[in-house]
Amino acid sequence: MADPSLTSPSGTPLRSPNASLTLSFPFLREGSRVWEEGKEQPLPRDLPSPLPTKRTRTYSATVRAQSGPVFKGMCKNFSRSQGHGFIRPSHGGEDIFVHISDIEGEYVPVEGDEVTYKVSRVPPKNLKVQAVEVKITHLNPGTKHETWSGQIISS
Repeated sequence: MADPSLTSPSGTPLRSPNASLTLSFPFLREGSRVWEEGKEQPLPRDLPSPLPTKRTRTYSATVRAQSGPVFKGMCKNFSRSQGHGFIRPSHGGEDIFVHISDIEGEYVPVEGDEVTYKVSRVPPKNLKVQAVEVKITHLNPGTKHETWSGQIISS
């Protein structure tokens, strides 16, 4: 029971509350799971790509790719909005993946452009390859080309 000699500043005696006082954990603070429950979950497209880009490629993989031979091919397709496409090798074989960060030059590749490229193995198993140091050598005649800044050029 409360001590009858304790009083509040207004002079009324203090007493214990009838109901027990409870605290809930974790406290709602920024960064906690409870705080972020109302937020939307990230979409799968927001996840980082598992493919190594120019920025995430290791130094040793970059050196191996730079020292490799130069191949010729033709752009099969490329999506600027998705950031990747495929190259059809001129010597035949499977189409080769190309990431937007590995394209050099001022033009966005379109179907039918002739390109040169080198290859780099894709970890972790190093069974597949992707094109690196991709350069457009001949623009496909009769098609509209776009620069990376958005300017449209007719060839």
